[in-house]
Amino acid sequence: MSALPYAARATGLVGSVIDSSTSLLHKQTHDIVRFAMGSPAAEAVPADILSAIAGEQLSRPDAYDYAATEGDPPLHAALLEMLRGTSDETTADRLTVTAGGMQGLDLFCKIFVDPGDLVVVESPTYTNGSATALSYGAELLEVPVDDDGMIVDNLPKLLDGRRPKAIYTIPTFQNPSGATLSLARRNQLLELARTWGSMVIDDDPYGLLRFAGDPLPTLRELGAGDPLVFSVRTFSKIVAPGLRVGWVDADPELQQVLINAKQAMDTCTNLPAQRLLAGFLTGGHLEDHLVRQRAEYRRRKEAMHAALTEHFGDIARWTDPEGGFFLWVTLENGINTEELFEMALPEGVAFIPGPAFSPTGRFSNAFRLCFASTAPDRIWEGVTRLRRAADKLAPN
Repeated sequence: MSALPYAARATGLVGSVIDSSTSLLHKQTHDIVRFAMGSPAAEAVPADILSAIAGEQLSRPDAYDYAATEGDPPLHAALLEMLRGTSDETTADRLTVTAGGMQGLDLFCKIFVDPGDLVVVESPTYTNGSATALSYGAELLEVPVDDDGMIVDNLPKLLDGRRPKAIYTIPTFQNPSGATLSLARRNQLLELARTWGSMVIDDDPYGLLRFAGDPLPTLRELGAGDPLVFSVRTFSKIVAPGLRVGWVDADPELQQVLINAKQAMDTCTNLPAQRLLAGFLTGGHLEDHLVRQRAEYRRRKEAMHAALTEHFGDIARWTDPEGGFFLWVTLENGINTEELFEMALPEGVAFIPGPAFSPTGRFSNAFRLCFASTAPDRIWEGVTRLRRAADKLAPN
């Protein structure tokens, strides 16, 4: 037994199977089609534009200084302008720049979650988010997801009289299922949260990446400034994950609390990255970039659907997202997807098994595929390799 004097909270620190896959894949020496990480393709990152902006913005000595904790004023102003007229339009006193969406989730839990508090999460869910709640001592309750997102009707029965401190949802193109919370359920969720006095963590990294269907109002808009709605956003999926810049939109009462909490974390978000993004936004590059990405992600999703229909139509079903990065595959032939991962990696394809998206390890017959990061010809090759691996595990 270790003699190190760990804090009690250390036992609640659970690693990320999703993030660990990056290190695992870097160690492989053979060709791998990578459906695992939820990141834009390298060619989707506007590197040339960012490099040109860097030549102008990052040649100034003040670009390497500390920034205002709530966000560098040029980015703060550019963000407000970017959101003007959208479902997420906001005001300066509600906006705090963060080091990616994950810091927004951590700030929420640091401010609101006490040990033993009940936090509702979707099932399956983005377990980096649920792990953040666990790290602050939360108790988690998993609520099933279907094609219309979290099954909100199930909440009162599952809670059995308890009142959750928070409800964590990824309402649009959910990670990992790709499902979108319907308008009726969005309104129902807000009504229940108000009844219980529960915070709603509105984590929406993918909402700007809709390539089909009709847009829905965000929980931010439907909440109309409700202090119970805490909205988390990021540039990681729409521009570049390595910049590690996002923002939270929250009741103005919270801004100073967020500043205090963030100053005990990192003082301020990386200033050079903020300057790059401010230049990207004020230069008018975002909308054209998003138009290109939406069209390409639609093409890639359709390619993945076609490949799955060809190779897995007899043994699986899968979701049909209208945007975002992911679809969710459920096998119907009894194969354990953690075992399938071990078989698939030598075949040259990687994905994330279903249990990685449940705090209690559910979904052993399911897995997540990211279509956004892979070109259509490689998608076809990867799904072909995946079926080859599945056939080696198929029951006789």
